[in-house]
Amino acid sequence: MTWLVTGAQGMLGTDVCATLTERGIEHTAAGRHDLDLTDEAAVARAVAGHDVVVNCAAWTDVDLAESHLAEAIAVNEVGAARLARLAHDAGALPVQVSTDYVFDGEARSPYDEDAPVRPRTVYGRTKAAGELSLRMVAPERHLVVRTAWLYGAHGSCFPRTIARLARERGTVDVVEDQVGQPTWTKDVADLVVRLVQADAPTGIWHATSGGETSWFGFAREVVAAAGLSPDIVRPTDSTAFPRPAARPAYSVLGHDRLREHGIDPIGPWQDRWTVAASEVLGVDQAE
Repeated sequence: MTWLVTGAQGMLGTDVCATLTERGIEHTAAGRHDLDLTDEAAVARAVAGHDVVVNCAAWTDVDLAESHLAEAIAVNEVGAARLARLAHDAGALPVQVSTDYVFDGEARSPYDEDAPVRPRTVYGRTKAAGELSLRMVAPERHLVVRTAWLYGAHGSCFPRTIARLARERGTVDVVEDQVGQPTWTKDVADLVVRLVQADAPTGIWHATSGGETSWFGFAREVVAAAGLSPDIVRPTDSTAFPRPAARPAYSVLGHDRLREHGIDPIGPWQDRWTVAASEVLGVDQAE
């Protein structure tokens, strides 16, 4: 079985490729400079000969997307649809990475896989459109893998930023009115591979850590892991950080479908952060 991974130089794509390498799975890594998702002929050539196509490529700048609608649509909706269609036509399984931003963030209990989508931002709307396009062009065989609050060693992420700011400033203010599930990219990569290898049924799957916390709660754990006092993290709310794009107040995804099909969800976020911290923060400290 041969895989194609788009967005292969991003934080998640890098770990997907590393996981495939560790498991001896043949794959092609296509970064943003290797494959233009707006180029039909190039995409067709790229998917040829592959059995699985995992799309980690996306316009992920949530704020900038608000003023760059056309660019976000081109990648998150049209590009994702093109890749899925051509993968399907070539007999490959299309796997689309998606996001908690497809929901409105107003829930108070975890969003099920089949909960109605109500995106509130350009980013969320274009990612929701990408999901819909995938279901339309490959209705019988596809996987949508939603994730959220990602961190990893191969890109900019919340823990590395918070640890740096805490060391530089001595204190750091972090919102406590946004709740979610900090999730390690290595764990998402592992789950993507497990879903494919388990021949998971077509549809939507949630790839986030278990449990929930606020950004403030996570920041305290990050600062402690960096060898600093968690008391230097001070709570605030979202009004202190006005942004072009609204942030979901509640970004907790449920994992019932994984359990129903005998696929282990990712473990609790605190346990996973304990394992990930040295690798994630070690990159930051070495720079």
